[in-house]
Amino acid sequence: MKAAVVGSGAWGTALAIRLCKNGHDVTLWTFEKDLIPQMESQRINPRLPGAKLPEELKISADYACVKDCALVVVACPSFPIRSVCKGIAPHLHPEAVLVSVTKGLEFGTTLRMSQVVQQETGHAVVALTGPSHAEEVALDIPTGCLAACEDQHLAEFVQDAFMAQNFRIYTSPDIVGAELGGALKNVIALCAGVTDGMGFGDNTKAMLMTRGLTEMARLGVSLGARKDTFAGLTGVGDLIVTCTSMHSRNRRAGILIGQGVGVQEAMEQVGAVVEGYYAARSAWELCQKQGVNMPIFKAAYEVLYEGASPQVAIKELLLRDRRPESEDAGWL
Repeated sequence: MKAAVVGSGAWGTALAIRLCKNGHDVTLWTFEKDLIPQMESQRINPRLPGAKLPEELKISADYACVKDCALVVVACPSFPIRSVCKGIAPHLHPEAVLVSVTKGLEFGTTLRMSQVVQQETGHAVVALTGPSHAEEVALDIPTGCLAACEDQHLAEFVQDAFMAQNFRIYTSPDIVGAELGGALKNVIALCAGVTDGMGFGDNTKAMLMTRGLTEMARLGVSLGARKDTFAGLTGVGDLIVTCTSMHSRNRRAGILIGQGVGVQEAMEQVGAVVEGYYAARSAWELCQKQGVNMPIFKAAYEVLYEGASPQVAIKELLLRDRRPESEDAGWL
């Protein structure tokens, strides 16, 4: 099958490698034209330095590389995704299946990434998401992800395209929950990094992750997601991997902030897109719009965008009024 991966960051590159290994005819589109000679000659992408690019993988900076592709994977960061989709739209085959693998929410609209891709291309979109560090997928370390789409046939088409011995793909009709889990967990991972940077321990992180997951599900259900999706790969699974690993750019940025580094300087030191920073703003807008109580996300927004002290934010969270763990505890 002819396929294209639009976006040559670590995740897009790892998925392009996976598709090549599965026997597909793959082109990797990159915005960084100056890197193409190095990538072609050395078969290494500086964005994913530990992985060897297959000889058969083609590299292009031309949007027309998606022409006649049956599968087009959109893997660019959230902030340019609309403009990139506008670029590829005129070249798409009418029956091409589009896959969104970006975890985020669009600033200003709070749209999920699949919604942005669909608006700009007119194609139905499958979300491929889950607990998946690009560095590990590229090395064939066993990984599980979720192909989510209301259309079962499209979800299964994507499942078949990517499925491999060490890359197990499940399917779900709940694209709302799958994408929200992938976007919102980045905010919690950033917060987890802050607690690490401040010197707190495993107890603190466990509490943060668990209560953060509750807030994620609360918002998701208000937007039509299934609550049980947040107990799966794209909820608790993605939360675990992102909050506990140094592969996570969100956690690394949070550690710096917790150590006293300014927010913008922390983003610069990480040296790559920290999606949780952008998602925190959109998530706070969404929870206000939906009227959902999300104290951790509120605190994250205030630290990242209003200059609030992490120490004060954590103290205020811990001193909130007493309450049961479950909103439907069932006590008479």
